[in-house]
Amino acid sequence: MARLRVYANVIKTVSAACVLALLPVVLSAFLALGNSVAQAAQPTGLRAFASEKELNAWLQEKKNLLEESLRGQDKLNALPNGDINMVDAPPLAAAPKAAAMADTGSSAQSESVTNNQTEGVDEGGIVKVHKNHLVILRRGRLFTVRVGDNALQPVDMQDAFAPGSSGHAWYDEMLVSGNTIVVIGYSYSKGGTEVILFGIDDGGRLTYRATYVLRSNDYYSSRNYASRLIGNTLIFYTPLFLNFHRNPLDNFPAALRWQQNEKPEFRPIAPATRIYRTADDLDPTKESIALHTVTTCKIAEDKLTCSASAVLGPSGREFYVARDAVYVWSVSFHRIDRESANQVPVPASVFRLPLNTQEVPTALKVRGSPIDQFSFLESADGYLNVLLRAEGPVPSMWASELGSHELALLRTPLRGFGDGSASAPLEHYHPLPAPKGGRSLQNRYIGDYLVYGAGHTWERAQGNTFGLAYLLKWNNPGQPEGIVLPHRVDRIEALGKSPLLVGGNEDDLYFSVLDFQPVTSSRQSRETSYINGVKPASKQTARIADTFKLKDAAQGETRSHGFFYKPDTADGESGLLGLPYARSDRPGWKQLKDPSSGIIFLKNDRLRFSEAGALTASLNDQNNDDQCKASCTDWYGNSRPLFVAKRIFALMGYEIVEGKMVNKHLKETRRINFFQKQEKRQ
Repeated sequence: MARLRVYANVIKTVSAACVLALLPVVLSAFLALGNSVAQAAQPTGLRAFASEKELNAWLQEKKNLLEESLRGQDKLNALPNGDINMVDAPPLAAAPKAAAMADTGSSAQSESVTNNQTEGVDEGGIVKVHKNHLVILRRGRLFTVRVGDNALQPVDMQDAFAPGSSGHAWYDEMLVSGNTIVVIGYSYSKGGTEVILFGIDDGGRLTYRATYVLRSNDYYSSRNYASRLIGNTLIFYTPLFLNFHRNPLDNFPAALRWQQNEKPEFRPIAPATRIYRTADDLDPTKESIALHTVTTCKIAEDKLTCSASAVLGPSGREFYVARDAVYVWSVSFHRIDRESANQVPVPASVFRLPLNTQEVPTALKVRGSPIDQFSFLESADGYLNVLLRAEGPVPSMWASELGSHELALLRTPLRGFGDGSASAPLEHYHPLPAPKGGRSLQNRYIGDYLVYGAGHTWERAQGNTFGLAYLLKWNNPGQPEGIVLPHRVDRIEALGKSPLLVGGNEDDLYFSVLDFQPVTSSRQSRETSYINGVKPASKQTARIADTFKLKDAAQGETRSHGFFYKPDTADGESGLLGLPYARSDRPGWKQLKDPSSGIIFLKNDRLRFSEAGALTASLNDQNNDDQCKASCTDWYGNSRPLFVAKRIFALMGYEIVEGKMVNKHLKETRRINFFQKQEKRQ
């Protein structure tokens, strides 16, 4: 229930972002990092513990340190007596090599309907495609709907959890690999991440297979997703906060196969030789210590074979999954004194954990913290690029929703990563101006550019607000180019290599696409009217190509998966896009309970917009009579545009509406309610 307690305060938290005790440094703060210079010759990687004995000795030392601190505060009774019990982890089979991870396998047979960040890396979502069927995760249940052979027909419905299980968990994400459906949820009662396996046959019938639990703390993020899939290999990032008031080994990576009426028994999946650390001291009397854990699991019918690697660090975190590695950015949880004389970006470390566990993790000392997973790009030229804010994070579930006035791009070579003792040099940070338009920052790498702006997501913004977004050549950072917009920036997406910026102004929702073509005099005159009389600079390389306004509307979904673009040209500059919308006065947090009003579809023809049409939801509240008993809050939203083969669908709550293009306009052809027409199969 912790998420509901957080949810009760989220709007207050977001609205109060400006008065949180964050560091109000000047723009030059990122230039005041000191004389941090990367060493010329770096050790190859992080150091792992040599044995369980060495690991236990280190843990005991930290536990004793905390005991001594509490003894001085007359709080010794807060700690139990006794030493840490040494536990030998069983030997683990070798994890998949990177080459094997790159094989997308049978999962590539189905067309993707997920707006993934990294090509070839699927993300957990609420709807996937399996051959001729849509698979939908909704309010604690799994549904299948046949769409093959021009059908639109509900097929099956099952609880998304094991028969006999309480279902007291948050079932947020779902993936499909071959004929296996994987549901991912977080269970407070089971103490970790639930991974539930279902089989699906060619007729769309579901069969429960097994439930596994990975020990973890709650992984929830208002923007990121906990799971990824490459071929038949699941990838999870989960934090584990070490509890030195008890036996900290009880918080180490472990897994179990859940069986009804059997006492659960976790088995370790990360021996000491896969627990890594830097030379920096970690003091449990000053901050929480976390094991930032990356778990890979091979799927084989009803079995998961899992192994994990972890790095020790402060508990604040953001993570990003590249094609062959997971990056974890670790920052201490602490508030910064606004009046501090030493106003510099917060210290942090970034860890690189290869998916091929035969490679050693590496690390680099850094400053500041990313906004979200979209702040990262591991580029093909061998660099890590990260958009940073000066402040450290608040608790990570909602950290992405808070803004900053001090930004920088870190562009640093991967060869500089090592044992974590070196720092990214001063010249690798490129200070950037803060965007205008709101508190909530948005950022994406699109083609050769980093694009960032500001708007509002979870709260409802009022009034007439123009936005200012920036574009920066990430592979050759210089002065970013400012673009004045007729709206805030609440979302950034890619139309091929062209940025799409979506945001509100007063009671309307705007879509603006940018291009990098030379300005003609006629176009310059047209664009000037879009930006409230502000004439673009003569040396601009980017400008607004077109803007579409949807009247009396706001975004219906804030998560990245709410958007989808289906290109119909090789360069991606023409195609059809879809986005859920809601009434103009609805704040973003309403997506947790209410389906969107509809999904708007826009035709993009060489960066010129025309309205294809909208597929709208029914007026009745579909959630009232569904007898929901698990995951009754839509943390990941409930509405999606879907493009399957040459067909167009709108998923909104329990409804699927199909449309067809007739004379360049989208017309509704049919709709179904896939809950009301089914009964749970026993």
